[in-house]
Amino acid sequence: MQFRTQIPISKTNNQIDYNSKIISIGSCFAENMADKFDYFKFQNQTNPFGIIFNPVSIEKIISRVIKQEFYTEKDVFFYNERWHSYEVHSDLSNSDRQELLETLNKAILETGKQLKEATHIIITYGTSWIYRNIESDEIVANCHKVPQKQFIKQLLSVNEIEQSIHNKIDLIGILNPHINFIFTVSPVRHVKDGFAENQLSKSHLFASLHSNLKSKINNLKLEYFPSYEIMMDELRDYRFYTEDMLHPNQVAIDYIWHKFSENYISENSIKTMEEISDIQKSLRHRSFNPESEQHKKFLSKLQQKINAIQEKWNHIKF
Repeated sequence: MQFRTQIPISKTNNQIDYNSKIISIGSCFAENMADKFDYFKFQNQTNPFGIIFNPVSIEKIISRVIKQEFYTEKDVFFYNERWHSYEVHSDLSNSDRQELLETLNKAILETGKQLKEATHIIITYGTSWIYRNIESDEIVANCHKVPQKQFIKQLLSVNEIEQSIHNKIDLIGILNPHINFIFTVSPVRHVKDGFAENQLSKSHLFASLHSNLKSKINNLKLEYFPSYEIMMDELRDYRFYTEDMLHPNQVAIDYIWHKFSENYISENSIKTMEEISDIQKSLRHRSFNPESEQHKKFLSKLQQKINAIQEKWNHIKF
């Protein structure tokens, strides 16, 4: 008997292996998946400008990177003893203005290089709700705890999101016509917007995304991974959430990663993943007697495993 629905996922023809170079951009769920890539030592870069939830703000960043539009003093502001940019996450904020600008402009250069070389880009959208700065009339990626009265909250229309996604695909495709796009919608529920409002927000993302997927823009490789659907249908139980009942817990993240790896990671990479996982577990092992001969033999055997992996893959570091 089948006690749950399972989401059918088509196996990709553009699989990820240890030669692949991946960029992950978007919401906090993008970081959950990127943690898995990092654990298994794939060549992955994640959110160089921090977590960004809405499609328009992701487009702004990608446009800056590809056009090499560097940040200047007019792009940052001082608040609560730190310098910020409305285009990036608070994690990048700095007490020194010049250091912030240098960090942002270095990220532009490095991300531009990574996009040119990338084989896959994974873009995770979180919400259609945006905050618009009243003074500049610009959509912000992060409010940096500036008083809410300085912003207008709005819901992006399906057409606005559709155009924004199309713009991103077009920009990246011109820079790197061989890149593979993987889109997904974050399973994290933004209930601070309201329960019905969260559903409306997600529905706008789905409608605009699938419209672009059907359009086959410039014959680029566009795919959709149903992380939201897996969470809502296969894992429809609160035991798969963290204590806030909004974010997937580690069991859910592991399951969604398993579904992703089954369909997007090449079979010839599975053995390497298993070897790396074995090393990672061993590295976390804590001996009761570090001076014992048994532990020294354990460390020697572990080093041999590490050396064997690194001989095959120069980019892997432990």
